[in-house]
Amino acid sequence: MSGIVWLASYPKSGNTWLRIFLANYLSGQSSPVDINALDTSPLSDRRDLFDEALGVESSDLSAEEIDSLRAVAFQRLAAQSPSTLFFKVHDAWTLNARGEPLLPAGALSSAIYVARNPLDLAISAAAHAGSSVEDAIRRMEREDGGAFSDPRHLGVQMRQRYLSWSSHVVSWLDQESIPVHLMRYEDMLEKPTETFRSAVTFLGLPDDEERLALAIRFSSFEGLRRQEETKGFRERPAVAEAFFRKGQAGEWRMELSADQVARIIQHHGAVMERLGYL
Repeated sequence: MSGIVWLASYPKSGNTWLRIFLANYLSGQSSPVDINALDTSPLSDRRDLFDEALGVESSDLSAEEIDSLRAVAFQRLAAQSPSTLFFKVHDAWTLNARGEPLLPAGALSSAIYVARNPLDLAISAAAHAGSSVEDAIRRMEREDGGAFSDPRHLGVQMRQRYLSWSSHVVSWLDQESIPVHLMRYEDMLEKPTETFRSAVTFLGLPDDEERLALAIRFSSFEGLRRQEETKGFRERPAVAEAFFRKGQAGEWRMELSADQVARIIQHHGAVMERLGYL
């Protein structure tokens, strides 16, 4: 059985950026990977993967029944794979109704968790959802936050459980079932060589200086925006103008009101301080 690495984050925290970096690093090619060919790190909540692994139709199951089987589905996928599997996941680290982790735990699993300052995250999440920043801030406060939970509208993705932003971060960093490596979006911008190398080291991949530099360059926001403008990006929601928007830190200083800043800090200050954002 091969291992599983969860590429975890609250939505719009830099998860896809990390996936693209890894795809470029693993490919070892002298040209950028296609952003629409990220099959090396698929979405963990894809119905087709679940259905194929278990030989069932997830559309016939309730969300609770799916939750009770998700770990089994991933274990089967790992058993069939000759190499490490990478999955993008936005779920918080939660338990199913039987008190078992939603995702497989143990020696064969690990995670890289990408965190982002919630002051900037609120702006990016609003643009991604085609909503107001106020709505995004409210979503980040909800302990029942998530997506794809309406059983009347079944899509290609199964239910995701985010919890609040703070609870999401804490759920991954404080669980003791699997090792987790923390990356901050801001460090990925400000000191990319050191930050991405730390991920390569955590994963036990070869530390190749030239390969690292190329993968970082091929994953630049300028390059990703050009690719999206040229060929589109299949993971972009229809309501969003672009998936790869600005790739900046500190935008909140120009975009958020004093009341909005105070509200985010009021709800998430403890975790923000823990991550170095205050």
